[in-house]
Amino acid sequence: MTRATAAAGAVQLLGLAAAPLLPGLVQAIKARLQGRRGSGALQPYRELRRLWSKSSVRVDGASVVYRVAPAVVAASLVVAVLLVPVASAAPGWGVGHDVLALAGMLALARFAITVSSWDVGNGFALMGASRDLTIAVFTEATLVLAVAVAAIGAHSTDLRVMVAATSAGTPWSSAALALAGIAFAIVVVAETGRQPVDNPDTHLELTMIHEGPLLEYAGRDLAYLQWAAAARHWVVLVLAAEIFVPHPAGVTGQLLILPATLVVMCAALAVLETLVVKMRILLAPRLLGVASVVALCGLATTVATR
Repeated sequence: MTRATAAAGAVQLLGLAAAPLLPGLVQAIKARLQGRRGSGALQPYRELRRLWSKSSVRVDGASVVYRVAPAVVAASLVVAVLLVPVASAAPGWGVGHDVLALAGMLALARFAITVSSWDVGNGFALMGASRDLTIAVFTEATLVLAVAVAAIGAHSTDLRVMVAATSAGTPWSSAALALAGIAFAIVVVAETGRQPVDNPDTHLELTMIHEGPLLEYAGRDLAYLQWAAAARHWVVLVLAAEIFVPHPAGVTGQLLILPATLVVMCAALAVLETLVVKMRILLAPRLLGVASVVALCGLATTVATR
């Protein structure tokens, strides 16, 4: 293992601990934009510590599905974090770096929390889960279509090869990658549960999407799920930074520029949430449908110019 690969692997492992910092940074910047002091970027860590110190709850009539779902969700996101390389050179960790495996891990986490909602039979949890699945149908398709543009250019579905193929400035002379980047930007908003698709600050059962399936959880189980939600921020933002945002060709340059890119993207999410309100739930699939069309245009452009 080279030094560059070891350094990239260390940053990947650091992502497991640094993931909650990203949503915390978004909330802190948003508070400043709205003229509030806010609770600071480290608030998610305080929440996780508080939840970890509390005991879990057991729902009457719930089966083993309810009990193991948080662990399955957290484990799926751990694998997803290890799948997404932070540079063009990164250790495999025994799970590889295939983009289809990444999509499978994200889908598995969503499936686990959905079946747990069916297991407990809470009406609001089922409502949130059904809404989440409605949006996920479009989100996952758009994610695959957007990344397929980079995969065709790299002649591989290995994320490390895609990061290397989209480095430097040459790939950005094509409109295809730019179209895919626009589509993936909407995927980031949907996967992280941000406005206008979802409102991460709401606690109203009739409007929540992501928070709905979590209503029956508390204590350490909820800590697992909250960390997994933060890990989704890390996965999609790092993927966007390493494929759809211009980055240097060298591993050292990629590692050095990554923190600044993540901060800029968190600030962009904060600005978006400040300027845009949550749209009606029936309009969210239309937004993601438009993103799918944009990704398809990028895919068609890639195929036509080859």
